[in-house]
Amino acid sequence: MSRWAREAGAWASDYAYVAYWQLRNFFLRRDPSVYLHPGEPERAPVVLIPGVYENWQFLRPLADYLFERGHPVHTVAPLGYNRGGIGDAAVLVERYLVEKDLHGVVVVAHSKGGLIGKQLMTLPDGGGRVDRMIAVNTPFSGSVCANLFPLASIRAFSPRNLFLQQLLRNEGVNARITSVYSSFDPHIPAGSHLAGARNIQLETMGHFRPIGDSRLLVVLEQELLDADG
Repeated sequence: MSRWAREAGAWASDYAYVAYWQLRNFFLRRDPSVYLHPGEPERAPVVLIPGVYENWQFLRPLADYLFERGHPVHTVAPLGYNRGGIGDAAVLVERYLVEKDLHGVVVVAHSKGGLIGKQLMTLPDGGGRVDRMIAVNTPFSGSVCANLFPLASIRAFSPRNLFLQQLLRNEGVNARITSVYSSFDPHIPAGSHLAGARNIQLETMGHFRPIGDSRLLVVLEQELLDADG
């Protein structure tokens, strides 16, 4: 099979995955509070930050996995479907961490969520409460695809966006970030490699499918073991 055919198939599978989970989560919603009190021993608290036009329910495969392994899993309801600005969203998450008095937090984020997480790590109150972040398919350097969309919420990911450029240049927190990304991501042609971070490439193809991939769960488990240690 040619590379073009493989990538076209990955693109189709990616959107089939999105359609399935968005519909499933719309009709089979779950109360996020069920993830707050795992059994003993309790491990590091995890805060989920979804991508643009996603709510926390889209990350339920990760929430289930983390909760079963003893992590209290937190979601930030005011984010909704994550259509707001990156800076404003980071402040919302910071407020949540302060209100819940969370420390030693591990942020697990997808796509735009990783940008929010990195901005959070630079904030005065939020940054000191976050131990590390695991970001999946995050456009740290932006995406040229964003220039094709008229929506401001998508165009914010343009490599020319000044806020995004400033966030990329701020490398002070990169050592506490693990960037996990697909071998082929149609939404982020330039990839998600982040200078100074721990970078891990999965064989999985697609922007969304890694969320449901067992290979991502293996990475999460190792990263969280390191956080506990």
